[in-house]
This record gives sequence, structure tokens and C-alpha cells, in this order.
Amino acid sequence: MKSNRFRYGAWRGGPDPLAPPYDVRAAVDQVGGEVLAGGSLREALRNLLRRGPDGGRGLDDLAARARRMRREAMRRGNLDGAVTRAQALLDQALAAEREELGRRTDDAARFSEARLDSLPRSTARAVEELADYEWASDEARRTYQQILDGLRDEVLEQRFAGLREALGNPDPAAQRRVAEMLADLNALLDRHTRGEDTTDAFKEFMRRHGDFFPEKPGSVDELIDALARRAAAGERLMRSLSPQQQEELSRLMAQALGNAGLADQMARLTANLRTLRPDLGWDRRTQVRGERGLGYGEAAGALAEIGDLDELLDQLGQEHPGATLDDIDVESVERVLGRDAAGDVRRLQELERELRRQGWLGRGAEGLTLSPKALRRLGGTALRRVFASLETGRRGQHDLRDAGAAGEITGASRPWEYGDEQPIDVVRTVANAVRRGGGGRVSLQVDDFEVVETERRASAAVALCVDLSYSMVAEDRWGPMKQTALALSHLVATKFPQDALQIVGFGRYAMRLTAEELAAVEPDYVQGTNLQHALQLAGRHLRKHSGSEPVVMVVTDGEPTAHLEEGGEAVFFWPPLAETVQATVAEVDALTRYGATLNLFMLGEDAGLRRFVDAVARRSGGRVFTPDTEDLGRYVVSDYIRARRGRVAR
Repeated sequence: MKSNRFRYGAWRGGPDPLAPPYDVRAAVDQVGGEVLAGGSLREALRNLLRRGPDGGRGLDDLAARARRMRREAMRRGNLDGAVTRAQALLDQALAAEREELGRRTDDAARFSEARLDSLPRSTARAVEELADYEWASDEARRTYQQILDGLRDEVLEQRFAGLREALGNPDPAAQRRVAEMLADLNALLDRHTRGEDTTDAFKEFMRRHGDFFPEKPGSVDELIDALARRAAAGERLMRSLSPQQQEELSRLMAQALGNAGLADQMARLTANLRTLRPDLGWDRRTQVRGERGLGYGEAAGALAEIGDLDELLDQLGQEHPGATLDDIDVESVERVLGRDAAGDVRRLQELERELRRQGWLGRGAEGLTLSPKALRRLGGTALRRVFASLETGRRGQHDLRDAGAAGEITGASRPWEYGDEQPIDVVRTVANAVRRGGGGRVSLQVDDFEVVETERRASAAVALCVDLSYSMVAEDRWGPMKQTALALSHLVATKFPQDALQIVGFGRYAMRLTAEELAAVEPDYVQGTNLQHALQLAGRHLRKHSGSEPVVMVVTDGEPTAHLEEGGEAVFFWPPLAETVQATVAEVDALTRYGATLNLFMLGEDAGLRRFVDAVARRSGGRVFTPDTEDLGRYVVSDYIRARRGRVAR
């Protein structure tokens, strides 16, 4: 039997059909790059979706397109076209009637002329008074009837997309069928409003009247959504007219829909829809301008489009707390902006879901956040940027006289003793048993076992105090500071896991920060540089790890201008108060007595800060560094390694 043989290789037929729509890791790096440059984590995540990953189309592109379409709709024409058209038709009908009456010499003709001369100036009132008028001119009668029939047809067609054929049918039976549909529709909505189960009633309604609804709604709610959008547009049209135009159009519509009770049914339908969908901006006024007068259907259609675009812009804005791309109605996007735009939204939604599914994003109280997995990648990027040599350099471990299971393997082994926790050296253990047995059957005995020798690495308790005051942002030092702290955090987590790092951020008050909180932290626009509080928290961290080497590093660009009083309230003053300096120096002395290494990284050339850090360095035996912002990370990481080596060597 001939066997099938297959060969597998890289896809060469163009774009990979199985590839995801976006590179998820590249998207994470895009966010990370913005954070490391000093950007807000929240804004970086928003920008990823707004601008689109890898140059793809994002929410901003879609929103710009929606705003452009809205501006075009706003310039489409004048909303009072229905009233203007009715007035023009009335003038045309009256002109034809007067021409016909002028040919006649009887008293009835003169009486009719007098009646026409006494018509009110209001188009709607004139149409009302002519309802029972006996027209002498057939042309005038037809033109007058166009006012009512045309407006009725436009109103009904605007509300019900499938009524065009029925409205064009002069058969009274077709008109009665429209009235029956409206009555059945209102009965269905009444039941739905009362909370009754309308599943079967909806199916029966669609069986009888489904040809009036070409959008083929699949449920009562879908039917309500479609009808309510159009009804709300009609109401907005009425609210957007002047009071006089409103009255004119209302009267004209009442006359146009008066036959077969259509006016009452339409009013009842509007009330039902308004109750069921109250959030569609029924009373909103919209000013649409243009040279061309729009008929009722065109005007309401323009307002419906503007309403859809406004709703879509709200969704694309993602401004409300906890917003996600799942809040965007993709079907609405496709209906308003087209299939390509809907595809863009689906790809962005898939990217957001994939970022969450793969563990790159989490969700907090204020929306999306980077997960620990993403922060590890971000920290690794920061570390490579600021101190690439650490990737292949020495680990900085320190030899102590006692050994432990959690230490570095030395390559040597020794006989196992009761109580040992080091790993078994399997190769040497089996070799001992083979040599003892002379090459026959191997059986292990206690004396055969050997354990791997390890060296315990010295641990350090490290407090990195970073200035979060507004000046760090104003002088473009926020990004390098954040990058430095993330790099150090990643270094400690991956190269020195036995060390205990605590990041302390300080403005008017100080606070402990995790790597996640550091990535998301935003500038504090309240004045104050409370180094005293930061050193106080650093001291507490060191004392929690009393068996470790104490290391304190301070990154700041300003002298202390705030301190804590006994009640815990922060006092700010500039230039610094003597009490502020004294309180800060007291914390420096406490750390010095504890034996901590205290080094300061001064950013900028502030003379007051220079005098202060020099005095602190002399007092504590620490050192002062004045790196450029782009070298800050390398200085801090290098000093961390030097400090933990130097302390053990003493």
C-alpha cells in the first residue's frame, strides 16, 4: 500500500491566513515603550486602541470618519422643507384654482374667489379650511391632495421602511392593511411594556406583517430598536424647528394622517417607543443647515443619521469608567460607517480579548491595567535599555561560610549527612554504588549518597526612593525615573530574588509602590517634596529585613520642602523651613546608625539641592551622583550592585 508523505514548511503564499490580526507582543511593547518614555499607563493603553497597533487603524480613525460624516449630514439642507414644500404646493393649487374661476361668470365662482381671498396666511390653517372646499380645477384638486398624501406617505415611510409599496397602492384595502398593522404593533408593544412574554405574539405579528419590515428583526427588542431610532429622529425634527414651523408641521401631519385613524395610532406608537427607549434623545434640538429644503423623510433621515453618529462617537470615545471595546456596537458601526470599519473594530476587540486571554492585561477598578506578566516584560525592556551588560555579566553573589539549598551550585559535592537540604548529586551517588558493587547489580546504600554543594548568596534590603513631584514631569525626568525603577525591580526579581526591594514614591506625602503601581503612577500636581516621609518608610522596610544588607537610594531633583508633623499632616513651605530640614536629617541619622548605605542621585543643577545632598552624603558616609537623565538607570543599577558587593566585603 502506498503511503502518503507530507512535508511541512513556512507559509509562502502571501499573508499567513492563520496569523492573528495583530502581533500581541508588539502591542504590549508599544504600550511599554510609551510608559518607559514617561507616559501614563492608562493613556498608553488608550492610545494603543485609539491609534491602532503597528500603524493599523484605531478608534481615532473611526471617530474622525464619523465626525466627518456628521458634518456632512449637518450641511445637507434645511429641516423646514416639508412646510416649505406644502406652502409651494398650496400656492400652486390656489393659482390653478383662481385661473379656472376667472374663466367663469357665475356667482358661485365669485363666492369661491372670496373664500380663497380670506384664507389664513398659515399654510396649515389654510389647508385645514380647504378640506371641504369644492375645487373647480381638477389640477388644483390633485395638487392640493399631494400636500396631504405626500406628507402622509413620507411620515409613514420614514417610520416603516417597508411601506413604500403599500403607500403607492391607491386601493383602500392597502391603506386599511397599514392601519391594521399599526394597531397590531401597538397591541404587541403594550404587552411588552407590561412585561408579558411576547415571544409567540411577535412571531404571529411578523407572520402577518413581516413584509413591512425588510430589516427582518429577530425579536421584539430588535423591532423596538429599529422603530425607536426612526421615531426619535422624527421627534428631534419637530423639536429642531421654530415654534411656528412646529405648529405648521403638526397641523399638516394631523390632517395627512387623519384618515383611518392613522394619527391616533402613530401618536400611540410614539408614546410606546418613547417609554421603551427613553435614552435616544427624543427632545434634542439639532441645527442642520443647507441651501436645499429637505422633505420630512429626508430631514428625519438626516437627524437619524446624526443621532446614530452621536451615539457611535460616544462609544468610540471610551470615556466612561471601566469602558471596553465590547461596549461598541459592531452592527451599528457597520450600519453607519460600513463593513471595513466594522472589521477594524472586530480586530481591535479581538486584540483586547487576546491581551486579556494571554495574561498581558488585567482589569482594575479604573479599567484595563498591565498584568504582572506584562510588567516583567516591561521591566526586562527597561533593564536592557539602561544596563544591557547585565544580561551577560556576573550575578554579584557573595560567598559566605555557611551553605544552603537555595544558593548557587559550586560544582563540588560531599557525602550526605542527616538534616541536609541540598539536592542529591545523582551522578556521583550512582557512581559510588557501581564502584562498590564491582560492576554487578547496583543497589544504593546510605553511604553512597552525595549532595551538591551550594553557596548561599548574600541578600540585601533595598529601598529606592523616587521623586514624584511635578518638577520631575516639567523637566522631562519622569520617564527616566520610571524606567530606572522598573529596571531595578526586574533586576532584583530575576537576578537577585533573595533581595527585598521596596520602591517608595514621594511628593507632599510618600507611599510604597509595587511595580504595577509604579507603572501606572501619574504625577502628583500638589506641591511638596517630602523626603523625610520617604526615608521614614525606607527605614521601616530595612528593619523588616534585619538580616539583609541595608541599601537606600534616593532619586530627586529638588531639596526637601515638606515634612510630617506629629499628627501625620504634611507641612509644605518654600524655601524650605528649618523644621523640614531638621526632620529630614533626623531620618538620615537614623538610617546611618542602622548601618544603611545611603546614596543620592541628584537630577538638575539646583543650588539648594546641591548643598543639601552634599551635607547628607558627608553626614551619612554616602555618595552623591549627578547623572544625566538618560544615564540615570545605569547609575542606579550599577550602584545597587556595587553597594551589595561592597557591604559583604567589609
